[in-house]
Amino acid sequence: MSRQIAVRLPDDIVDYLDHAVRDGRDSSRAAVITRALQRERRREVALRDVQILSAQPAGIDDLDELVLYGATLPTDLS
Repeated sequence: MSRQIAVRLPDDIVDYLDHAVRDGRDSSRAAVITRALQRERRREVALRDVQILSAQPAGIDDLDELVLYGATLPTDLS
């Protein structure tokens, strides 16, 4: 399911969207925006996880192996 929304964007952002579509990186402006918002959502979730883990008292290391494994996985977060 999807919903159509209208947003106003600065000219330089629209130019970027158009270049991404013209260069074949995405199929439409909506695809570029969707990909960017999905990345942002993943980034926010990752930051929330970091905050939760960093709030753990010292000496709790039951997630160390998971963190080390996760650090080896490819990601598009940047």
